[in-house]
Amino acid sequence: MDLAALRPELLAHCYRMLGSIHDAEDAVQETLVRAWRGYDGFEGRASPRRWAYAIATRVCLTALDQRTRRALPSGLGTDEVAWLEPLPDALLHTGTPDPAGLALARSGIRLAFVAALQHLSPRQRSALVLGDVLGWPVAEVAEALGTTPASVNSALQRARAQLRRLDLDEDQIAEPAPGVLDRYAAAFEAADLPTLAGLLSADVTLEMPPRPDWYAGRDATLAFLRTNVLRPGAWQLIPARANNQPAFIVNEADGTPHGLQVLDIHDGRLTRLFAFLDPALARRAG
Repeated sequence: MDLAALRPELLAHCYRMLGSIHDAEDAVQETLVRAWRGYDGFEGRASPRRWAYAIATRVCLTALDQRTRRALPSGLGTDEVAWLEPLPDALLHTGTPDPAGLALARSGIRLAFVAALQHLSPRQRSALVLGDVLGWPVAEVAEALGTTPASVNSALQRARAQLRRLDLDEDQIAEPAPGVLDRYAAAFEAADLPTLAGLLSADVTLEMPPRPDWYAGRDATLAFLRTNVLRPGAWQLIPARANNQPAFIVNEADGTPHGLQVLDIHDGRLTRLFAFLDPALARRAG
């Protein structure tokens, strides 16, 4: 197998573990270097794909051990978690991954889910990603992590319990009905607050990494946007995808990249808006 062809799905895997594109890209590069160096000693007890995933997982665990922890704005709770970045879907379509690889890359990368993963310890996170997201048997997870099946089962139980406490229901993050995204983009560009109000859920939240402040509820979100963001003709919103969910590249009126918005939508209303204020993300998503 061409190990380089695994890059997009390994990027998604490392992103689930690390929550950062930049850290994930570094981890993938280190994974491929280790895999190429060790390929002659590959014994074939697992498929080349699973062998590469096991290497990537160990690389990520080392990175997590060395990471300085920072707080996520709302954090889906009160614990400190690593800073979260979105993953533009465009980065998962490089090269020609096979359908199985593309399915693996798209699974389990919803932004709220990846944020929730950051609450888990590195061992719990790796067990959950390998066991529940990728569907590996417990014995193979144990071999990849250099531990016992009993230890993996214990980590899985604790990880699943933690996600239940965070009240995460990924099934509620649905694709929007036709027209919702068009109406949102048109209202945002026109600073049309009444239309925006009709598109936001009552308990919508707005986060703007790397800014530490965030807003909960329709009234607070609209008040912030009205005062600090919205001006007719000030912004261009270009449809994109990130984390396998709807997103917009946000440019200034003259086309200068400004950032990337990632949206959670349920029952035709926006329930969560992540506005990442990083021009580099806008460029990469395009």
